[in-house]
Amino acid sequence: MAPERVTAVAAAVGRGPVAGAMVALLERIAPWRRGVLAVLTYHRVDVPEHRPDLLPGLVSATPEAFAAQMAVLAERYRPVSLAEVLEALPDPRRLPPRAVLVTFDDAYADFAEHAWPALRASGVPATMFVPTAYPDRPTAGFWWDRLWDAIRTSTVPELPGSPVGRLPLVRPDERSAAMAALRTWLKTQPHDSAMSEVDALVVALRPGTGTSGSGDDADGARGSAVLDWDTLRRLAGEGLTLAPHTRTHPLLDRVTAETAVAEIAGSREDLEHAVGPTPPVLAYPSGAHGGGAVEAARRAGMVLAVTTERGGNDLRHTDPLRFRRINVGRRAHVPLVRGQLVWASTFDARRR
Repeated sequence: MAPERVTAVAAAVGRGPVAGAMVALLERIAPWRRGVLAVLTYHRVDVPEHRPDLLPGLVSATPEAFAAQMAVLAERYRPVSLAEVLEALPDPRRLPPRAVLVTFDDAYADFAEHAWPALRASGVPATMFVPTAYPDRPTAGFWWDRLWDAIRTSTVPELPGSPVGRLPLVRPDERSAAMAALRTWLKTQPHDSAMSEVDALVVALRPGTGTSGSGDDADGARGSAVLDWDTLRRLAGEGLTLAPHTRTHPLLDRVTAETAVAEIAGSREDLEHAVGPTPPVLAYPSGAHGGGAVEAARRAGMVLAVTTERGGNDLRHTDPLRFRRINVGRRAHVPLVRGQLVWASTFDARRR
């Protein structure tokens, strides 16, 4: 079967027994090999209604769906730790067939409540990439969550002075479309300019409030979106691997080389100071590894870095500072996740 058809088949056949049987057949006939790694990416495990102030698109799975996915990984694949991956870099044969690494970006607080119990119950190791400027700062929300909450709660019918054209804000679908358009545009701007634009946009969305929309009052009432250091230390003590995700989550191709190096190295220093020895492994914020980002990771001492480029990794050939991952979204039922793992670990890895 052509590589492009693998996940298409899994998606088309749905969630029932036919889907499971189809993917099981693909798993049986796929050319599995040692030294090939698939990496799954998650952000949040929750239902959007629990935290409507947070961008709903970053919910990767409901707690029930995530538990089902981890149970299948434990049964049909070989979940590996980040330490095992690092040990296999000089000798890829150490990595077993069907190897899968589970990763979480951004250290959202719902991980401790929903994801971690499911991971422990299934015996699946995981790595969390932490943007270290955010723990213990409940009023310092991520810019995308701040902007989304301002759009969601705004009373203006249309965003005044929109940098991307007319953006009506009357219906829920219009608010979602406005967020998508603004988020895409902001990611094309230099980092400092983009953050200034976010502040200006939030003010425009909340006229007369006198606030830049930092979320102080709202976050104080709802609780921090990000895990605090005490919880991160506890999770690390229970077996969760923590690794750098920079300090403030800038797109590394939208800052100077010196800033990029400082963000990466500083994040690892923060983790080592707060938690202990930390692997030299980076998740590029939003996967942005263009420009000088890869060289910045190298200069900061990283030996492995993960992107958001979709695909698998043959350790014999993949640049360790450009590892690909599979992003898991809320519509990804278990057969689809399995289908993507087959595609990434066999067809895609061989092709590359």
